[in-house]
Amino acid sequence: MTGLGAGLAPNLVLAGPQYVDQTGFAASGHDVVAYFSLPQAPVGQAQPNAVPGRADITAEYNGAKFAFSTPENRDLFLADPARYAPQYDGHCAYGVSKGGKVPGNPNLWRIVDGKLYLNITKNVVGFWEEDIPGNISLAQTNWVGGVEPKAAADSGIPDFVSTAPVAP
Repeated sequence: MTGLGAGLAPNLVLAGPQYVDQTGFAASGHDVVAYFSLPQAPVGQAQPNAVPGRADITAEYNGAKFAFSTPENRDLFLADPARYAPQYDGHCAYGVSKGGKVPGNPNLWRIVDGKLYLNITKNVVGFWEEDIPGNISLAQTNWVGGVEPKAAADSGIPDFVSTAPVAP
């Protein structure tokens, strides 16, 4: 979906540590590099599930441990982590556009202009997809504005059950 939101999401801006849930990993232990090789569904359709990472293939970035499905994906990540890390430190992109800071669900994702965005629930994905460029613009303004988004980032992902995303 390149071109959607072109120029609206400049380089990754780190506003704090990467969101890490009870798995102890960013993106709930899913391989953030693998998203870029998954087929992306059209707007309005569900994306393929994220690829689980392995607990023995990891890298550190932005205060968090990331897991990868292959050593090659880990090496790609280490060469350019800002290219692969989820935007808004792994928080819900739509939530940030509305001034909130809630966890992103790794199975509710979209790549826009080469950047990975996560959302929190299927309902939120619908709102996000109504105006992706506008929501990215609002999120960038909120994120870069130096204002800490409201709401705690330590709450769990509603209706999301991890399927053992990291294997030994």
